[in-house]
Amino acid sequence: MLHLGKLLPKTLLNVVLALTFILFFCEYLIYYVVLVQCQWPALNPQKEDLALHADATDNPVKAMFIADTHLLGPREGHWFDKLRREWQMYRVFQTMMTIHRPEVVFVLGDVFDEGQWCSSTEFENYIRRFHSLFHVPKDTRLYVVAGNHDMGFHYAITPYRNQRFINGLKSPSVRRLSIRDNHFVLINSMALEGDGCFLCRPTEIAVNKIAKDLKCARKMSNDCHNASAISRYSRPILLQHYPMYRESDEICNELDQAPDEIKAIKFRERWECLSKEASEQLLDILNPRLIVAGHTHHGCRRIHRDDVLEFTIPSFSWRNKVNPSLLMGTFTPSNYSVSKCYMPVESTVITIYKVSLTCVLIYLIIKLRPRRHTYSRLKMP
Repeated sequence: MLHLGKLLPKTLLNVVLALTFILFFCEYLIYYVVLVQCQWPALNPQKEDLALHADATDNPVKAMFIADTHLLGPREGHWFDKLRREWQMYRVFQTMMTIHRPEVVFVLGDVFDEGQWCSSTEFENYIRRFHSLFHVPKDTRLYVVAGNHDMGFHYAITPYRNQRFINGLKSPSVRRLSIRDNHFVLINSMALEGDGCFLCRPTEIAVNKIAKDLKCARKMSNDCHNASAISRYSRPILLQHYPMYRESDEICNELDQAPDEIKAIKFRERWECLSKEASEQLLDILNPRLIVAGHTHHGCRRIHRDDVLEFTIPSFSWRNKVNPSLLMGTFTPSNYSVSKCYMPVESTVITIYKVSLTCVLIYLIIKLRPRRHTYSRLKMP
């Protein structure tokens, strides 16, 4: 008993230190260990667009893309699930800000899980939580595209819900961002229904206006008296929530692709993807060099018209994807390169917890088990 009394404080101290380190590693350090392995993609000179004048002084834009954060609201999900998922997203995002310092971040829709149903007070709480979780440094800009969970599918969108999202996240239905002559076009996918609704008609006009501005910059139009000045033409990068039209995810072949049991399920136009008509119109009007979207919660890569690369990036939340990832891109007006950055896998974290806690328990058992003492018989003189 005396031996146990001396050993107990030291044993408990070692256990507390071990548990503290396990918690620190699994909830903080592992994000640095995994995400430091990601790198900004290097530009390949062989993929330079020879039709555009390349400038040796071009300073590449480094952009990060995420989608489908689905911040839980008051109706769906358990409080611990909400706490856990938001902590994971917070740690990944802030670790990326610390290590890789992107110049611009794009969030491609479904920022909120219950944006369609929440009250004005709940929506204001959503906005505060979003800016708290996805806070960016002063030298980084953040832009958001609307998703169906933010304001509803096309049939459910009202002028109030639309304007609430626009005001809350400073996210108009159509926007062109020109960063060092790289033109990013952000579009509300639900506004591409083509039925002339209060949202769709202004969106069509705005997209056509951007297309006209780009043509004028390229000196391909004579009607440029009302065009917005673009100092230098480059093919735009199209950013939206819905992916372009495709029949299903069967064509996808990525590490973060959809599970085999759902890959062959047919997509419904305007629900799982844009309509075929809207997709062709965007390709015709804008002639983008890259398209990035979300919505399906799974990764996909495909080529349109021989040279238009489209990425569908998976959900940023472990609630929707067991192996989430984000996209990193390096852009100049005449060239670009993109690569995926994979986040820690939750099953790996759980395994580390299980193995580590088992080792701690074994240590406790060994240290605190009763000791047997042996006595030798003394010889009489």
